[in-house]
Amino acid sequence: MDDRQQQLSAWLNTVLQQADFSLTSASADASFRRYFRVSFAVPYLGYHSLIVMDAPPAQEDCRPFVNIAQLFAAAGLNVPKIIAQDLAQGFLLLSDLGDDTYLMHLSAKTAPKLYLAATDALIKLQLASKPDVLPYYDQALLMREMQLFPEWYVAKHLHVELNEAQQAVLNNTFAVLNKNILAQGQVYVHRDYHSRNLMITKENNPGVLDFQDAVYGAISYDLVSLLKDAYISWEEDQLIDWAVRYWQPAKKAGLPVPDDFSEFYRDFEWMGAQRHIKVLGIFARLSHRDGKNAYLQDMPLVMSHLRKVCERYVELRPMLRLLNQLENVKAKEGYTF
Repeated sequence: MDDRQQQLSAWLNTVLQQADFSLTSASADASFRRYFRVSFAVPYLGYHSLIVMDAPPAQEDCRPFVNIAQLFAAAGLNVPKIIAQDLAQGFLLLSDLGDDTYLMHLSAKTAPKLYLAATDALIKLQLASKPDVLPYYDQALLMREMQLFPEWYVAKHLHVELNEAQQAVLNNTFAVLNKNILAQGQVYVHRDYHSRNLMITKENNPGVLDFQDAVYGAISYDLVSLLKDAYISWEEDQLIDWAVRYWQPAKKAGLPVPDDFSEFYRDFEWMGAQRHIKVLGIFARLSHRDGKNAYLQDMPLVMSHLRKVCERYVELRPMLRLLNQLENVKAKEGYTF
């Protein structure tokens, strides 16, 4: 047991008033946070188990999690209830949404029902949106995220130094994406709304986790996180069908989506390109800086998502050519008339 875990156990003993409990690892995420499951011999306040978050204050701040949990709960989302907190030490005691992630249970058979529940919850969240409550997903933040790609994916992972022409392609692509993204309708954005952060729950499915980085930004962002996930892939006709099944009720509810679905789908794809570029940078950083090499196996799917978008839109073709140069991929031969 490390020092933090001893500190955590001492805090739990005080908070739980010496209740008989055991502590097991629940999960770690891509940050410095860790989660433990607190299991009780006898139910405590009606709970058989709780989750305790260990977020070292030097690296993590629990306050956004606490604030956004309240905000999302008020919107009707199923987020963990905060049972006890010690922000100075970086400990939160939370209700337990279980172990059943969407990713564990997604299949061709289960996906329509699970994604419908997830898009219904997303619409609830978006309808609760108000400006000036969460940080803005502005140009500076979008750019900071995309800069992870040249810094970590290109330089550290591929060991490539971009020449002036390549850097210009990257800068232009980022500018084109930003212009589209900042013109989209703005709502609350979870920012990591995907199959590892959505839990299957009996009531008010899905349970929603890992929302502490939420912002106010483009309406297509969370849908693209959900449907163009880094961990599972679907055929495009299926993606379009699910996107339509979100867009129709969203439009009916008065959310700021385009009236024309083809325009919405383009926004969705371009938002996806920004996210894929960022995620490749993040996965490279997790491996090369933090030693979390498991994320390398998820890179090919993210790159495949990015390539498909860049192939489709003429404005993004220069980015596709750049990806081919970086990875020594020959362009597909085709006929032009």
